[in-house]
Amino acid sequence: MNDVTMIQTARLRLHPLSFGDAQRIVDARPAPGELWAEGYPGVGDTGVARAFLAGIAERGDPGVYRPYAIRLDADGLVIGGIGFHRPPGPDGVVTVGYGLVPAFRGQGYASESLRGLIGRAREAGATAVRGDADLDNIPSQRVMEAAGMVYEGEDDKVRNYRVVFQGAADAT
Repeated sequence: MNDVTMIQTARLRLHPLSFGDAQRIVDARPAPGELWAEGYPGVGDTGVARAFLAGIAERGDPGVYRPYAIRLDADGLVIGGIGFHRPPGPDGVVTVGYGLVPAFRGQGYASESLRGLIGRAREAGATAVRGDADLDNIPSQRVMEAAGMVYEGEDDKVRNYRVVFQGAADAT
């Protein structure tokens, strides 16, 4: 796993997924002693884990640009996932996605996680982070805004958000 470290926030630990972690998510089988909230993994978590495994097979380990399990710091309960779709392109821009089980939505965990992930992208040398949300997914739009991302436009399906790191040249 190239020694990718956990991201610590005020209330959460973002645990970088390993190959084995992703396989357990696909199999819906937690590791011994691991606590998963009801509803985890969801369809999105399973899809992300499958894509991560395929990406490793095709391109190798992505370093920090991987999915992370969102765990409560207090007890380690996994309440969702967040991560990068893939490493940044030649422009240095990386795309993120996230999701929480329903019981933990609306408590600021998603925006807290996203702020932590944005910090990781900055530390790793990305020039910008982008994300999108369906036009009718107001809560997800609010998550990105609360994490410091700025609305930059929309099409007929999604609203687009971005944060550009200071000093980054033309992050398009």
